[in-house]
Amino acid sequence: MHTIVIRDALQTDAAEIAAIYNAYVLGSTATFELEAVDADEMARRIGAVEEAGLPWLVATGDRAACGYAYAAPWKARAAYARTVETSIYLAEGARGTGLGKRLYVALLERLRGIDLHVAIGGVALPNPASVRLHEGFGFEPVGRFREVGRKFGAWVDVGYWQLRLDAARVGAGAGSGVGT
Repeated sequence: MHTIVIRDALQTDAAEIAAIYNAYVLGSTATFELEAVDADEMARRIGAVEEAGLPWLVATGDRAACGYAYAAPWKARAAYARTVETSIYLAEGARGTGLGKRLYVALLERLRGIDLHVAIGGVALPNPASVRLHEGFGFEPVGRFREVGRKFGAWVDVGYWQLRLDAARVGAGAGSGVGT
């Protein structure tokens, strides 16, 4: 397998990132977006995450993007400022290779270096691979919204998992999902 480099995404990565994302938009329920996103829109999204002071990471191999992960603000209200929602998308050929784990390690490391408290992962269900990924990193299931999205003519549930990012600093208490 070729060498994978995980780095901060650049505006110039937007077209390749959009291509990865659009495979999910057009072929899965992993995102509830219904129409493909162009490079300009993806560049705008990358910029918005950067402006929020949050990481958007891209994994590249043979000089091409093969996956990305980022954190975005969970909600706009000020009291949510220390909570983020994480997202991860992999190119078709990169799925099942361990790249998702590598990206999440890098993303969570970066998030723990920021003054954040909780990371939330939303997963369109069923998606056993994403559930395993989140739970493998200590995310705990905290809720399921039934039939909140409609895509490809079917209702889709969304499950939510959360991880206390600062648990190691304040002590991994009961229910933190860290070190247990």
